[in-house]
Amino acid sequence: MSGALEDKRTATRFRILAEIADRQPAVSQGEIAEAVGVTSQAVSEYIRDLVEDGLVEKQGRSRYRVTKEGVDWLFQEARALQRFAEHVTDDVLESVNEDAAIVTDDVAAGDTVTLSLRDGLLHATPGDDGPAIGVATTDAEAGDAASVTGFEGVIEMEPGSVRVLQVPPARVAEADAVDADALAAACDEADIVVAAGVEAVVACRHAEVDVRTWFAPGEVAADAAARGLDAAVVASTDTAGRVTDALRDAGVLFEVTEP
Repeated sequence: MSGALEDKRTATRFRILAEIADRQPAVSQGEIAEAVGVTSQAVSEYIRDLVEDGLVEKQGRSRYRVTKEGVDWLFQEARALQRFAEHVTDDVLESVNEDAAIVTDDVAAGDTVTLSLRDGLLHATPGDDGPAIGVATTDAEAGDAASVTGFEGVIEMEPGSVRVLQVPPARVAEADAVDADALAAACDEADIVVAAGVEAVVACRHAEVDVRTWFAPGEVAADAAARGLDAAVVASTDTAGRVTDALRDAGVLFEVTEP
């Protein structure tokens, strides 16, 4: 665990060193004192200790700079704090959060349920047979939604992928220039199809492809892949860049091809 979480002095030392790093080289001890919530005299004493420990270098009157050792110590403490925060948000809070799930059979509040993802939606099945379980907090009949809490384990899921199918823009080709059969065949392999750009929507209509949406297609495809679905994004060459940017930002695997 981070030393900043174990004792008040280390926490104050961490905050003062971070303030120096943020303000260097011209450092106002009064401003740091106000930001940290201690006296100016206390800040002076902390800075003196930091200099003695080689974490801060004094360069003149009210001029300080964090040393390489100081940066390393700050980074280590910050990473430890980050890991603790992730533990709290991902493990502690998730275990007490409630979420909705479609129940596959009748459940009553208090029943243990096995959790799974189907079609990108959370499902709950009575029993504790799976690697991920929870507890229903409401009654629900099969096919309805129940509230679930007390999550334990990990839902088994292979992340999906995204295929970006490029079609030409209207300024360089007619709508019927796209091979409708090839586009339909390519989209048929996906669990969900979205479109980016008017040309893409028109091409899908010619190919009789069911498009779920043409709003924020990159983000929608990325979310679908994160839930285990394979997505196809039909995009004009003018809009494909915005789609792939969104997919890269989300860390989703994708390929760009023509239908």
